[in-house]
Amino acid sequence: MSMSCDKVGNLLLVKFTSHGASDVSIQVPANIVFWLLKHLPVNQDPRLQPPPAPNPITQQDWDNPYTPRAEYVQCKELPGKLRMQFVSNAKEDLVVVLDRSNVELMRQVMLAYTKDLIDLDAQ
Repeated sequence: MSMSCDKVGNLLLVKFTSHGASDVSIQVPANIVFWLLKHLPVNQDPRLQPPPAPNPITQQDWDNPYTPRAEYVQCKELPGKLRMQFVSNAKEDLVVVLDRSNVELMRQVMLAYTKDLIDLDAQ
């Protein structure tokens, strides 16, 4: 999984890479990123191995008019995994199942982008 922030600071482009399938991308608005950061489980295992290196995000990924934009996300924690269903403006939802190392990677990368994103719900 790799991520990139837009210049305005209102969304992240998230690219998921899986074995045996093509990459899939989704634009995730900042409000969903901040919600996820409040709810994603934090790694408690010091032996957790990092996931394989992701494919980089390019300008082509940003320019792709078919990349859906998430409207909201539903998460379900499973044993050792997290199922995320991104409901988007596309015909079909994007469902990904992340292992613990990818959940931690997502949390850390999103946390790193918080300085670039605008939290409209901040009080």
